[in-house]
Amino acid sequence: MLGAIAGDIIGSVYERNSVKRTDFALYTSGSRFTDDTVLTIAVAEAIMEGKDYARTMQEYGRIYPHAGYGGSFFRWLFSRNPVPYNSFGNGSAMRVSPVGFAFQTLPDVLQEAQKSACITHNHPEGIKGAQAVAAAVFLAGKGASKEELKEYISRTFAYNLEQTLEEIRPNYRFEVSCQGSVPQSIIAFLEAEDFEDAVRKAVSLGGDSDTMACIAGAIAQAYYKKIPAFIVAETRKRLDAKLLQIVDRFNDLYGQALL
Repeated sequence: MLGAIAGDIIGSVYERNSVKRTDFALYTSGSRFTDDTVLTIAVAEAIMEGKDYARTMQEYGRIYPHAGYGGSFFRWLFSRNPVPYNSFGNGSAMRVSPVGFAFQTLPDVLQEAQKSACITHNHPEGIKGAQAVAAAVFLAGKGASKEELKEYISRTFAYNLEQTLEEIRPNYRFEVSCQGSVPQSIIAFLEAEDFEDAVRKAVSLGGDSDTMACIAGAIAQAYYKKIPAFIVAETRKRLDAKLLQIVDRFNDLYGQALL
């Protein structure tokens, strides 16, 4: 899960100040965690404690109300009777990576990803985006090759993963739908040489950088089984004690190698 959080923090300063290259500064004075991190950690706690996804996300969102939520989600966050609002935004995909790490069969991963998505993102594309990311994390963690992962995601979710980043980048713009950002984030992972490269490639598309790097970072962590020590350190020092406690508990429970 730390790979997703690292991607979020690295991408945070480029969300509204996009870059179309990979040689950018990984960390600046403005690098911070956003709603992607808050909700990813909420999903992790819900899984570990067997808690309701909606209530846990509301709990965390209210503790961190200025993390950068979208308008519809923010209203949902403070609703007394939260109901899904048919979203197909990439919020369902950016928070789902703990599902791919925690569950042990692909059917369980797909079912749980749908559960985590549909409390808000009950549009078919919103559910599909969450399932695609969770499945990619699961398959990467279980030793699937990039070709096997690409074939499964393409066949199961009808995402076009044949485009290259060089083809996508020139005309790509800020895009928050699952269908407009999840495939591109997966392609960034597929073309990467290592964890850092996956995050850099996702940011370099110049889109919703924190979320796309969050998605690519989650899959890359599962696949490469290693995050560079300096990225782990820079990520951890930007999290408070409450968030770190959940990260460490989840890591201990599900045995993700970080160093």
